[in-house]
Amino acid sequence: MNNIKNIRRIIFVDGHDINRAPMAVAIMMDELDKMHKTLPMEILSRGILVQFSEPLNQKAEAVMASNGIVINDFFSKKLDNGEITDKTLILAVDEKRKDYILENYSSANSDNTFVLAYYVGEELETLNPYGEPLHTYGLCFEALRETVRKLINLLEGV
Repeated sequence: MNNIKNIRRIIFVDGHDINRAPMAVAIMMDELDKMHKTLPMEILSRGILVQFSEPLNQKAEAVMASNGIVINDFFSKKLDNGEITDKTLILAVDEKRKDYILENYSSANSDNTFVLAYYVGEELETLNPYGEPLHTYGLCFEALRETVRKLINLLEGV
């Protein structure tokens, strides 16, 4: 992103908006709350493969709840090109999702669309827990929490 100070919306994006993206949003809000901080931006989750609205994955919901984070009334939403402006930062959970966004959303470009982990300086993408046992969702949660903490520090550094 050319100017991180101008960000007014962050959109975490995964496939169906039922696992990693909503977890990232909830973790970010929880971390900011624990730090007694706010950021001057809207923080959203979206999916690129959403055909109909679904609730949060039950395993993701269970892992979040076991970590003291409750997500009420969540239903997945498809990423809309109109949500992407020059003040939007799109953080895809992996390279595959990032590439799809860049190829299919005219408002997305290399200045506003990144892989979340790489954006904060990590070497590995966020683990995809879909279809895996609950333990894997826990590992995904822990990894996302560390990644989101780095993101908050990066955003606060400006």
